Amino acid sequence: MASIFQQQIEKAAVLVEALPYLQHFRGQTFLIKVGGSAMDDPDLVRRLLRDVVFMEVAGINPVLVHGGGKAISAAMKESGLPAEFIGGLRVTTDEAMELVEHTLSREINPGLVKGIESFGGRAIGVPGNDALIGERINGWSKDENREVSLGRVGRVVGFDTSIIRAAITSEIVPVISPIASEVGTKLSLNVNADLAASALAAELKASKLVYLSDVLGLMKDPSDESTLIHSLKADEVEGLIADGTISGGMIPKVRSSVEALNAGVGKVHMIDGRISHSLLLEIFTQEGIGTEIVK
Repeated sequence: MASIFQQQIEKAAVLVEALPYLQHFRGQTFLIKVGGSAMDDPDLVRRLLRDVVFMEVAGINPVLVHGGGKAISAAMKESGLPAEFIGGLRVTTDEAMELVEHTLSREINPGLVKGIESFGGRAIGVPGNDALIGERINGWSKDENREVSLGRVGRVVGFDTSIIRAAITSEIVPVISPIASEVGTKLSLNVNADLAASALAAELKASKLVYLSDVLGLMKDPSDESTLIHSLKADEVEGLIADGTISGGMIPKVRSSVEALNAGVGKVHMIDGRISHSLLLEIFTQEGIGTEIVK
C-alpha cells in the first residue's frame, strides 16, 4: 500500500522541508534579478513567474529587476544601429537609448507584468527612471589605454522608492527596468541590470538578492559543473578574483554583491534560471542549487 502513495508522500516531504523557510522568510523582501538566456525561453519565463507568484502568496515580498540585452541587440540590428561594447557595457547613443528604453520599459516589462497576472498574482511595471537616479560613467578602452565616453550609460546614485514600497505594502510585485534618471538633466540612462539590482537590494535592505542567469553559479572550473562553489564568504571574493576563479563579467556582479551584503542585504544567490523552479529549489531546500554569498 505504501508504494502506491510513495509519490504523494514524497511531495508532502518537499512541502515539509520548505516549512521552516516559509516561516522564516514570511514578510521579508527578496530582490530577484532575471536576465541572460533565462529570458529567451517563454516556458522558462512562465515557470519563473509562477514561482514568483508562489512566493508572494506564501507571504514573501518579491521585487523583480529585469535585463534584456539580447532583445536590445536584436532591436538595434533591425534598426541598423551598431552594437558596441566597452568593458562589458553597451555604448549607448541618444538614438540607441530610445530603443533601449522602448525595449525594456514598453516591451519586456509589461510582458513580465502580464505573466505574473496570468497566474493570479498582482504586479506593477515600474520604469526604472521613475525610481532610480543615476550619473554617467565612462568605460575603459584597453586598445586606447584610457577612459572613453559610453554615452547614455550610468550607475545608480540615488532612489525614489515610493512606488516600489507602496507596491510591497499592497502585496503587489514591482517589476523594474534597469534605467535611471540622470541627475540634473532627467535624461534616461542605460544601467547594467546586475548593478541596478544590487543597488536597489541594498536600498530596500532585502533579505535576499537572487541573480537568475544562464550559468549554474560560481565554478572553480567553468567547464566542469562538479566544481560549483555552493557557498562563499564575502571576504573570499577578492582572492578568487586574483587567482582567476572569478573573471570577466562575473567580477562586477560579485563585487556589487559584496557591496550589497555590506549595506545590509542578508544573502546573495547566483542560480541558473534555465533550470525549472531553480528559484524555489535554491531558497526552500536545504541543499540549494547554485552559489550563495554570505557576509
